[in-house]
Amino acid sequence: MTDLGGVARARFCLRCFHPGWFAAVMGTGIVGIAFAANPGNWHPLLGDAQEAARVMAVITAVLFVGLGVPYILRWVRYPKDAAADFRNPLVGPLFATGPAGMLVAAVMANSVGPLMLSHAVVYDIVFWLAWVGVPLTFVVSVAFVYTLMSSRSTAMQSVNGSWFIPPVATIVVPLVLTPLMQHADTATDRLLLLTSYAFWGMGFILFLLVLSLLHDRLVLHPLPLAAMAPSSVITLGPVGVGALALIRIAAAGAPVFGPLAPTVGLISLIAASMLWGFGLWWFAAAAVVMVRYLAGGPLPYGMGWWAFTFPLGAFTMATLTLARAWRLSSVEDLAVALVVLLVLLWLMVALRTLWATATGEVWAPARPPAPQLTPGAGTTPG
Repeated sequence: MTDLGGVARARFCLRCFHPGWFAAVMGTGIVGIAFAANPGNWHPLLGDAQEAARVMAVITAVLFVGLGVPYILRWVRYPKDAAADFRNPLVGPLFATGPAGMLVAAVMANSVGPLMLSHAVVYDIVFWLAWVGVPLTFVVSVAFVYTLMSSRSTAMQSVNGSWFIPPVATIVVPLVLTPLMQHADTATDRLLLLTSYAFWGMGFILFLLVLSLLHDRLVLHPLPLAAMAPSSVITLGPVGVGALALIRIAAAGAPVFGPLAPTVGLISLIAASMLWGFGLWWFAAAAVVMVRYLAGGPLPYGMGWWAFTFPLGAFTMATLTLARAWRLSSVEDLAVALVVLLVLLWLMVALRTLWATATGEVWAPARPPAPQLTPGAGTTPG
């Protein structure tokens, strides 16, 4: 193997770098966050849970740096290829895993960081990740929607669960901003609180709009190809993060709300519980659909497999938070079961990704041909 061959191979890998790689950061980070919460509240296992959280935090940090470099370099060295992927409705929304991964890393730093670092260092990490990640989340979200609106060739068959990634990234923003409120003055607290609610509303309304499109696509058209099957789980992401964020915002905003804080907290808890209920329904529906896919054979591997991790992890954290808010041990037991499932799925996806990386399978071009809009495509199944 010559040096020239090695250089050419590296350039090929960079040129074909999949925009969804940062889903690995999201999926790994949420596992660390779940461990740090000590699901089950078993005191004898607290030390083991915290140690597992530290390990996942280190892996997340390595992935964040290791994937961040090629993520940025691809836009610098091969902007036409990156822009073409961004305009593709099947892989374009996966670029939002970049800022979303940055925000999840910030949430993980806030929850796992105190087990490893000083509070001052944790604050600095969260602050700078928020300073970069929040504006970038907004820009990517607007840019992707603009590409959809400016395109006249997007068919209904292109709608898939990955379209939820830009909305879920905006809903994660409150989970990053609310921890900063305890270190700010009153005016800044109010600004952070307003911004948190604004991003929650931004993401949740976008989630509802995409959900209506996805519902029509799944009901009126044949199911997506098996390669897109994991995207059906992504709906749990905005549902789980949305429920969790409502509770966190209400708690962080208590000093601002004053006497109204208990009322705001109760309304937020009820709203989060209703949203969680829809998540339970979607979890069951997605499981049934997945069984149908698996009946036809194993799912082909792709970066979309990471959709099995973060969305489930977000729903798991919402379940755990609601269990403790309602003081229901049975719901906490459900959260423990979801954590076990999450860890098993993470291991499966991580090992399969390592194998695909070693064999070169992941370096295939990410951009599949998008379904083209044809006369009658909006009403004719196919």
